[in-house]
Amino acid sequence: MTDEFEIEGVAGEVLDVVIPGALEDVRVDRALSILTGLSRSEAAAILDSGAVSLDGKVVLKASVSLIAGQHLTALLPAPDSGELAPDNSVPVDVVVEDVDFIIVNKAPNQVVHPGAGQREGTLAAGVLARYPEITELARLGLCDPIRPGVVHRLDKGTSGVLSFARTPKGFASLSEQLADRSMERIYIGMVEGHVAEERGVVDAPIGRSSRTPTMMSVRSDGRPARTHYEVLERIDKPHAMTLLRLQLDTGRTHQIRVHLSTIGHPIVNDARYGHRRERRLAEDRFFLHSQSLAFSHPETGEWVSTQVALPDDIASLVPEGVEL
Repeated sequence: MTDEFEIEGVAGEVLDVVIPGALEDVRVDRALSILTGLSRSEAAAILDSGAVSLDGKVVLKASVSLIAGQHLTALLPAPDSGELAPDNSVPVDVVVEDVDFIIVNKAPNQVVHPGAGQREGTLAAGVLARYPEITELARLGLCDPIRPGVVHRLDKGTSGVLSFARTPKGFASLSEQLADRSMERIYIGMVEGHVAEERGVVDAPIGRSSRTPTMMSVRSDGRPARTHYEVLERIDKPHAMTLLRLQLDTGRTHQIRVHLSTIGHPIVNDARYGHRRERRLAEDRFFLHSQSLAFSHPETGEWVSTQVALPDDIASLVPEGVEL
């Protein structure tokens, strides 16, 4: 399992696996190489940087032997593989098509762009196959060649609306609106337990975890982060849960997941920041959906607002009659 990841503007991915029996007694550097396709020297460099953990403890020695069942996490570097190759076989659910941008509905199992955990079959490759002009954005130096047109991202386990720029004007406008917080992003999330307040704000800075370098955490020296939440429904069965509407003022890595876990209500089935217990969801799927996206049109200034419904896998957990 991998999640897209960014720390202080440096993009990468998080490797998150339970060691299988086949890797019992294998050195951790060799296991990293096997699991990611990186060279042994690249794996050793990742270890030296303190970006690898076993069962929550940082591992620095390449010679450490693995035990089946251990939990291995590693912050991997973004791949340097030249330009992204288009892939017409990747499904792309286009919700809005405009001269300057497109808005897509990302499936919960899609990876947005190539990383060490997945280099082929990404959503960006599918978008590029349909809109080849976005390669010009990378050639102009506006974005990374392996992430052409990508303005913002969603984790693999998150579904919903996501924007891609098609023109330099579109990229500049959407990026600016994302940075100045005028872009409106609304999520629907189900969390563990009953949230007491009807609405609230989690205003807590987020930075890289000092204990587990592949995770983010609330810390005093982190970057400002603010998440608004509103209770839509409290649910008792099969166990206590709360359905929330969430709005981001900022867009830190894993922000919603970290903030809600910090207040004692992790996202349902989020093994990284909570635990995995909702067996009706896929192993790497958690209940978080980017429901709506709104921003000013790059050319006209007209307010563009798009909303997509919950996919079936998480919609099945919502009681009948609940309005989203």
